[in-house]
Amino acid sequence: MAKMDKEAVLKAVKEKKVRFIRFWFTDVLGFLKSFAITVNELEGALEEGMGFDGSSIEGFARIEESDMVAMPDPNTFTLLPWRTNESGAVARMFCDIVTPDGKPYDGDPRWVLKRNMKKAADLGFTYYVGPELEYFYFKSAEGAPQGLDAGGYFDLTPRDVASDLRRDTVLALEDMGIRVEYSHHEVAPSQHEIDLAYNDALTMADAALTYRLTVKEIAMKYGVYATFMPKPLFGQNGSGMHVHQSLFKGNQNAFFDPDDKYYLSKTGKGYIAGILKHAREISSIVAQWVNSYKRLVPGYEAPVYLSWARRNRSALVRVPMYKPGKEKATRIEFRCPDPACNPYLAFAVMLAAGLKGIEEGYDLCEPIEEDIFEMSPATREARGIKSLPASLEEAIRETEKSELVREALGEHVFGKFIANKRIEWDRYRTHVSEFELENYLPIL
Repeated sequence: MAKMDKEAVLKAVKEKKVRFIRFWFTDVLGFLKSFAITVNELEGALEEGMGFDGSSIEGFARIEESDMVAMPDPNTFTLLPWRTNESGAVARMFCDIVTPDGKPYDGDPRWVLKRNMKKAADLGFTYYVGPELEYFYFKSAEGAPQGLDAGGYFDLTPRDVASDLRRDTVLALEDMGIRVEYSHHEVAPSQHEIDLAYNDALTMADAALTYRLTVKEIAMKYGVYATFMPKPLFGQNGSGMHVHQSLFKGNQNAFFDPDDKYYLSKTGKGYIAGILKHAREISSIVAQWVNSYKRLVPGYEAPVYLSWARRNRSALVRVPMYKPGKEKATRIEFRCPDPACNPYLAFAVMLAAGLKGIEEGYDLCEPIEEDIFEMSPATREARGIKSLPASLEEAIRETEKSELVREALGEHVFGKFIANKRIEWDRYRTHVSEFELENYLPIL
């Protein structure tokens, strides 16, 4: 899409007969927040932003410092296809949150990512990502999940009854300037995936949030429910968000080396080594919910072991095989994140871990191409293969002592995030589940 500035936004609003503009931003957990303004307020809002009460937003300000300003980013202006009709259009813009004196607000997840991307830029790098977000369609959000189909990986109609939903979602995304590479049925019944074409991390974080809302909006049009819950069905694969990522210097892929046996440069190897070394520390950010760790178990294609490979999909990091003439496609695929994370924070900590590996010159171990799930625990231990945290509580403990995550998120977001996750874990561990009632009540 062409770059937009304030004048271009005002012109587009007039030409497209826009009646309302929604300002979007997220709380620390990654939930979209929004308020609408009319076209009469737009010019002033583009210049000075719009004030709001930050004390009501999760992870934002304390009540005595609650005044916040949402500054719209003109380059994120787009129409919302599902809200546009004969009576007029509705548009949206993502906002940067600033304090009343115009300084970036430390609690703004978008600012966290921008700050980490600035660090990469100071080293000469542009950070690109391409996420694969999986999700489920269910008949309702109420009661036990009921899928729409019994299809499997890449299945086509008539078993894949959600083809129309995916098609309309892709068309809506492309109407908003978000390029889509693939869409298909995933492995589990009623599970689907739409892959976004890679872009710089900030643009992609905005796009990922737009994608999640678009999937849900189109599903509502069809009278069904879409969820990005990591593991909604027992005994089936969960939903992941494999994140393909690379660093470029200008037009050159900094991960590529034609003379290396793996076609990986020193930069690429350092980045992978950084991801692997700090994977346990960043786990609570990229897999941030109690339910995330129901997905990250052996046997359901979700990676749990800290290793890398080229062909082996049981590894945590995969480097897709190099194809001659495709140097720019050289990338790594980080496979443990799930689509319910806050993408601003997730991309930020991935980048921080990778940059740490580059800056500190971490050594990269040899790839493991065998199926790690089939190895005995003794074999994994002998080969030094560690695993991701097994629960949110274990992940939180790893994050709490991580200087890398503390620096990447900043003190404010780091503290608020940890505090929120502690509350979530306490609520979960004190909850009496159906499993306990079914298994223990009749016999104890």
